[in-house]
Amino acid sequence: MPEANAVAVTAKVSGTVVEVSTVEGSAVTRGQPVVVLESMKLHYPVPAEVDGTVTLVVVAVGDLVDDGAPLVFIQPGEPRQPAPEEVAPTVAGSRTDLAEALERNAALLDAARPEAVARRREQGRRTARENVDDLLDAGSFREYGGLAVAAQRARFPVEELRRRSPADGVVTGFGTVEGAACAVLAYDETVLAGTQGWLGHKKTDRFLAVAEQSRTPVVMFAEGGGGRPGDTDPVAATGLDLPTFHTWARLSGLVPRIAVVAGRCFAGNAVLFGCADVTIATRDATIGMGGPAMIEGGGLGTFRPEEVGPAEVLAASGVVDVLVDDEPDAVRVTKAIFGMFHGRQARWACPDQHALRNAVPERRLTGYNIRDVVAMLADTGSFVELRREFGRCLLTGFVRLAGRPLGLIANDPQHLGGAIDADGADKAARFMQLCDAFGLPVLSLVDCPGFMVGPDSERAGAVRHGSRLFVTAASMSVPFLTVVLRKAYGLGAQAMSGGSLHASRFTVSWPTGEFGAMGIEGAVSLAYRRELAANPERFNELVAQLYERGKALSVAQFVEIDAVIDPASTRDWVTGTLDGLPVTRGPRRFVDTW
Repeated sequence: MPEANAVAVTAKVSGTVVEVSTVEGSAVTRGQPVVVLESMKLHYPVPAEVDGTVTLVVVAVGDLVDDGAPLVFIQPGEPRQPAPEEVAPTVAGSRTDLAEALERNAALLDAARPEAVARRREQGRRTARENVDDLLDAGSFREYGGLAVAAQRARFPVEELRRRSPADGVVTGFGTVEGAACAVLAYDETVLAGTQGWLGHKKTDRFLAVAEQSRTPVVMFAEGGGGRPGDTDPVAATGLDLPTFHTWARLSGLVPRIAVVAGRCFAGNAVLFGCADVTIATRDATIGMGGPAMIEGGGLGTFRPEEVGPAEVLAASGVVDVLVDDEPDAVRVTKAIFGMFHGRQARWACPDQHALRNAVPERRLTGYNIRDVVAMLADTGSFVELRREFGRCLLTGFVRLAGRPLGLIANDPQHLGGAIDADGADKAARFMQLCDAFGLPVLSLVDCPGFMVGPDSERAGAVRHGSRLFVTAASMSVPFLTVVLRKAYGLGAQAMSGGSLHASRFTVSWPTGEFGAMGIEGAVSLAYRRELAANPERFNELVAQLYERGKALSVAQFVEIDAVIDPASTRDWVTGTLDGLPVTRGPRRFVDTW
């Protein structure tokens, strides 16, 4: 029988006694396990509820007890301080399961792979994890799928695979960039040449599905050699049913996607790069739909990797949007572009806007640098140009005015006089899609003599390519704002204005603006051919007459444009108009890769 005042320790579940941890007469402290029960394949330690001495043990190993049944009786007494050796250590090393997990995760880090890091240093490049760390806010990265290894267990022991293929060669996870959510994927060239493994695809698909569900923008470091033929574990014939490329493409128009390449990027890695919304490459990068082995295997010759698709060549052909010097520069540009999709900045500065009054020369035949105009107009240092070496008749890029992000297109009068050729039309139309998909208003700076014409232009497909500007603009939901700097002639000027001078939220002109159905000199030559044949000296007189009729102040009288403004007030027109409008995103289903 229990003694008077003894406290019963009772079962908290129904189960079987599998351990009795005390005996009658022993001292116990509150919280010390005295009996262990098993219920539904789980063990439940039952602790003492008071300090004292065990006076009666009611149960034995093997007994079946009900919930609430007494197990042990304790006579309360003075608390006993446990000896130092009885105090359970709290360091991580005290638990083998936690220690193993920490060790396995630490093995993924660069500090555990000095030889791999050294190889990257010899190439003058950073590791995948260094790029991720540079991109994301410190301490914000949460890695998904880091414990994956190459699917080659039939060929190598698992321990060797852990050493040779950490994370299966692709780092995936989520963090923040200046506080904004960011999904990041970085192929690791130090692991099997950055090739795409079976489990790497699986974790990529999982990662992209989460990014899609959470509408999180994605940055991808795409360096790598494409598909990996050495994975032997999966039961598959070709792997062509892998969903990765479909999953990645499905994000088009849903979340912004930026892809970066330093080094070699071939086959599957290159396709992922090409599907991105914005592509960035270092000058020493080489990118191709197939690497040297595939080219040689197809009987197409033998080439060094650097000969396949040099980044500078691809920048000129429009594949690379931004060409940078190195990986730190690539991350810097990535952050700048990433920020454009995350709203207004509170802090900004800009040049003295009065300089814009002289940005376009008063003499109408004198050239000028359009990039200087953009630098004067924009917040200081905010302009990020895309596809600079492709479609050079037009500028496209992201810019901020009073901290607000916009897309900007502008004719470059120093190339084809600003006339729109096939490549320029493709470049601008695709950029307009991008802005519309992600809610960026478009500012158009017009100095356009029209579409490029002539047999060479038509051989390039100008009719179809140029028409993309009209179709794209007509489907846009974001505000389109037009500022005419100088020339606004013909269909080219209409295309630069969203399809019509009245298609924009506003169409204003600087005093230097001049308008016409076609270029003034050409119009005079065609319309007054007979008069000029009789009196060639009249040419300048007739040009002056048409110019007077088509200058901005005259055109404004017919309400074909909304105003002729002081160039110094351009920013005020843009910001004042947008401040009164809600932020919108178009219903665009995807953004064309071209």
